Amino acid sequence: MKKVKISQSTLITIIIVLVIASIVILAFTMPVTKSSEEIAKCIGERSTLYTQLGCHACQTQETLFGTNFQYLNVIDCFYNRYNCFDIQATPTWEINGEFYTGVQSVDKLQELTKC
Repeated sequence: MKKVKISQSTLITIIIVLVIASIVILAFTMPVTKSSEEIAKCIGERSTLYTQLGCHACQTQETLFGTNFQYLNVIDCFYNRYNCFDIQATPTWEINGEFYTGVQSVDKLQELTKC
């Protein structure tokens, strides 16, 4: 049986392509539910969203709220690293002392925050 050698750069390229494909698939399969101002304000009062500059999933999360994103309690871990010691990935939501990593639908956030 002949062994196939894959160079390190080829492996890295494959991994990058898979990550990008996963993000694109997630972005297009995520239900697009625009939030109302009232819902966004309620979620913002009852949660903290940890994001990071350059995070594509964070941009997807922001898109779900549209212009109502301004009402959320957001901490950017790129600029405020001292507030993000417990954060392993972004976006992460902190709700009632629990952490939820990844893009969350507005419906799921309403359920978790009881808004």
